[in-house]
Amino acid sequence: MPTKAERTTQYIIETVAPLFNQRGYSATSLSDITSAVGLTKGAIYGNFKNKEELALKAFEHNKGLLILAIKEAVNQSDNPKDKLFAFTDFYAHYNLFSDPIGGCPILNVGVDSNQTNPELLEAVRETINEIRTIITAILEEGEQSKAFHIPIKASQFARQLFTMIMGAVSMATITQDVKFLKNTVAYINLLIEKEINKN
Repeated sequence: MPTKAERTTQYIIETVAPLFNQRGYSATSLSDITSAVGLTKGAIYGNFKNKEELALKAFEHNKGLLILAIKEAVNQSDNPKDKLFAFTDFYAHYNLFSDPIGGCPILNVGVDSNQTNPELLEAVRETINEIRTIITAILEEGEQSKAFHIPIKASQFARQLFTMIMGAVSMATITQDVKFLKNTVAYINLLIEKEINKN
């Protein structure tokens, strides 16, 4: 059973995570934080060393939600092809996940922390690598089961696939037009069918 202090810490993280994600580290003031959580400055710093630690914990919270959502989507099937399509379908409807948490944490925090917050930026890079690892594992599973024939290394294909998706996420975010994302996912699905699917 979590202690009262642990519950307070978790409450602060969960409450400010969308705030940091949407506004960015620099633009989120301490008064924004205290206003959102309804606690004093002393209560905030009683649970976190500084604003930077809170921002990192907030990102890690959103990262955890993202990785969990991806894993839940792909683990609904034992078939690697279905897993791969579950992954792309998750991103075709990515706004359903990202809107409630203030947008895409990889895109938002990655851009915001680039050249300003090395620790946050490294956390974003680790998240990208973790998602690429999930994709790579699906592709390798497909190769082992003879469902896929990939003309390049699975890790390289995973890198390119996720690069296309994140490019589409950024375009959809900037233009506020989800067709950029849906059309890119449709193209990726066609690529999967034509280039690597053996069934």
